[in-house]
Amino acid sequence: MSKNINKLLKQAQRLQSQMVKAQDELTKQTFEGTAGGNMVKVTMNGGGDCVGISINPEVVDPEDVEMLEDLIVAAFKNAQEKVKEQSNAAMGGLTQGMDLGALGIAP
Repeated sequence: MSKNINKLLKQAQRLQSQMVKAQDELTKQTFEGTAGGNMVKVTMNGGGDCVGISINPEVVDPEDVEMLEDLIVAAFKNAQEKVKEQSNAAMGGLTQGMDLGALGIAP
């Protein structure tokens, strides 16, 4: 049994190292969310921080500020979804092949 625990601990250490590396790589990436037919763009890094917003002047209507606000929120959510998808893809691949049965976790 201790052999299995040692093997599992080594796998966990390797996984932790790989996760740190994947998170670092993700943070260096940027993701662009759009709304309104690309009239509003939000750029976000892999850490989830907003690093830029681009608004096409054609969408700026002083009589309808609410629409612009909605487009910004939609573009922000779109960028967040892209970050989450990439994060899930990067982190999900790391646990493949691990023997989690010793912890009672089904693969």
